[in-house]
Amino acid sequence: MAVLASLRQAAHRFRHSLKLRLLALFLLLALVLGLLLLGTLQRALQGGWQGYAQPLAADYVDRLAAEIGTPPDLARARAIAERLPVRVRIDGPVLRFDSHPGRDHDHGDDADDRDGPGGWGLARTLADGHVLRFGLVAPPNGQRPRRLGWVALALLASVTALAYLAVRRLLRPLDAIGAGVAAYTEGRFDRPIAAFAPCARDGRLRDDELGALAARIDGMAGSLAGMLEAKRTLLLAISHELRSPLTRARLNAELLDDSPERAALLKDLAEMRDLVATLLESERLQRGHAALQAVPLDLAALLHELAAEGGAEADIAIAPARAALDETRVRLMLRNLLSNARRHAAGAPRPPQLFLRAEPDGRWALGLRDHGPGVADEQLARLGEPFHRPDAARTRSAGGVGLGLHLCRQVAQAHGGELRIRNARPGLEVAMVWPPRDAGG
Repeated sequence: MAVLASLRQAAHRFRHSLKLRLLALFLLLALVLGLLLLGTLQRALQGGWQGYAQPLAADYVDRLAAEIGTPPDLARARAIAERLPVRVRIDGPVLRFDSHPGRDHDHGDDADDRDGPGGWGLARTLADGHVLRFGLVAPPNGQRPRRLGWVALALLASVTALAYLAVRRLLRPLDAIGAGVAAYTEGRFDRPIAAFAPCARDGRLRDDELGALAARIDGMAGSLAGMLEAKRTLLLAISHELRSPLTRARLNAELLDDSPERAALLKDLAEMRDLVATLLESERLQRGHAALQAVPLDLAALLHELAAEGGAEADIAIAPARAALDETRVRLMLRNLLSNARRHAAGAPRPPQLFLRAEPDGRWALGLRDHGPGVADEQLARLGEPFHRPDAARTRSAGGVGLGLHLCRQVAQAHGGELRIRNARPGLEVAMVWPPRDAGG
């Protein structure tokens, strides 16, 4: 199973990697070209050079046979075999001789000694019935060009390595483009794609198609950043402008006589005030860690304090529970979680539980678990989106505008972590999971 999983992983990596596919295509092309070249040369040699050289070889064999004579002279045959790299065999009714016994695979043996159109004519039949066969003798073991195969293999490996390096160099901008797009996806538009490339020059990735693609992506990201900044500026301006009329409306409502209408009006004004405050705080947290004022914070004391205020339990599994955090933002996050638990887990068999524990990867988890109905699994991924409220758990009659968890997510991200939301069965667990920084004592 492990081997099968490794093969599947390798196949997925091959399908995903453009560099590996281009390299495989290059090797396949080289193999096909090599086979075509070898086949063409072989046909050319067989059809042209062999036909051209065959009469010369046949004439030379005639001269050697004449030198040996009829009947065959063993002394002359031995002299020819010693003088030339030629194997001489004599087969006949009286005499049998082999100048190189035991070498059955020398060049020019029986397959090429026939006199027909397909052979070289390296055999001669004498008048007395003896047959002379000639063939080339293979060089001794010490002179065989065995290193030629290793040299060819080394050259192939070198060409493959050079091809891989060339393809990797050509496609290197894809890594920078991927890193830049990932940064843009997270809303970080402060660095162009060229800033992610180690060899970029003059603020440009490269002067080719990939460089042009990176420039177009940067232009698109700049336009998006401008539109988002305009939206943020407008939202901040509207939020600031709404604070004054809301304050005046609340003061006027306070002067009314007690009645259900007065109470409903004050409740709506309070929701609008909280909405404006949340929007302003959300926009401040868009700056990430720069918006924080981190100080050494005793999380155990904070959790016990908030648990006592909100009728919750505290479960602290870390000691000492101190970390460098923005106390105002962390307190706001936990109070939002307590408010959600009171609103959506009312009547649960147990009170909500504020907790702090260490995760297996070394990060800390700070959050709350309630024992209410939870949320449908298909809705979990959307929790934390601005103004999103699952129908099953969060309705307008229950209160809230769908910004509480969004603000909690921004607090977690500003601290370099993430907001993890999952069903605890029963209930819902929401936690900020982040790598804690040393509180400095």
